[in-house]
Amino acid sequence: MTIAVYPGSFDPLTMGHLNIIERASQLFDQLIVTVGINTSKKALFTTEERVDLIKKSVAHLPNVVVQAEGGLTVQFVKQVGANVIIRGLRDAKDLEYEANIANMNRYLDDSIETVFLVTAPKYAFISSTLLKEVLHFKGDISQLVPPAVADALNQK
Repeated sequence: MTIAVYPGSFDPLTMGHLNIIERASQLFDQLIVTVGINTSKKALFTTEERVDLIKKSVAHLPNVVVQAEGGLTVQFVKQVGANVIIRGLRDAKDLEYEANIANMNRYLDDSIETVFLVTAPKYAFISSTLLKEVLHFKGDISQLVPPAVADALNQK
């Protein structure tokens, strides 16, 4: 069984994230989406809320598991018996940033491979930071996030 891990803060989960999850779920027997803590970001949703929203958004994918993790991704990957980390890319700027993370993960454990998936072009402009900015000014982002996330955002 091949297991991959897709880590992220997912605050909030976007259609770009969901695109990566759906495609990665077709490549591996099991995909574990892990909600981690990003120390450089201020969270809109709690970790528990993010896990719940992702679970609702991926309910149609039987081989996807969602859970929180708070340590180093490479340690979590080993703990669950995986050896692949999935990362989504929107553009060249993401590639530069993600390549550095992949190289650090390889330094920490060279048995773990990082696989990059390029987000579908129609979602390439979406970022959680940009969504939060639009939300702050009461803009409509309902088509940019899964329905469960849109509902939760409207309640915030």
